[in-house]
Amino acid sequence: MEILVKKSRKQQIEEKATKLFREKGYAATSMRDLAQVLGIEAASLYSHIKSKEEILQKICFRMADQFFAAWKEVEKEQGSFSAKMEKAAIAHVKVITKDTDASAVFFHEWRHLSEPHLSEFLMMREDYEGRFKTIIRNGIENGEFEKVDEKFMMLTILSSLNWTYNWYKPTGSLRPEEIGKQLANLILNGLKK
Repeated sequence: MEILVKKSRKQQIEEKATKLFREKGYAATSMRDLAQVLGIEAASLYSHIKSKEEILQKICFRMADQFFAAWKEVEKEQGSFSAKMEKAAIAHVKVITKDTDASAVFFHEWRHLSEPHLSEFLMMREDYEGRFKTIIRNGIENGEFEKVDEKFMMLTILSSLNWTYNWYKPTGSLRPEEIGKQLANLILNGLKK
């Protein structure tokens, strides 16, 4: 038995805005565009949200929180650094594939955040990227991975994983965990000694 949950107007606004931001870009999406897809007057939007940027902030920080929450599974991994990297890749892909519209906005539209939100977002991103660099560094120090430039490898890994939002289809043959494992294997083949 499927239970239908009625979404609040604010949730509906955020959902439609996320789709529009992905399709048109944040800068090209107006409040009038958003009101039009919702079938309401533009002035009515302001009774539910303060600004277009408020929606962008919610999308970016909600996604960031999901990435950090997923990292808790990575921290539990006590095996090799390869196993830890595989878990990191799987956790990352699971977050991306949960909502590909929000992922697209998160990866491309964060640049439109204003201060102090932009600085906070960048600090969170640096922290998250640092976690991947730590796995790489520890794997190198442990002799498990080849000596590579940590930052370059981290950027390569995240670029590979982040692109998933662009082609993933929930109806496809690969589940997010399988995608994460396959990408991790490709990555690890380039890292392992």
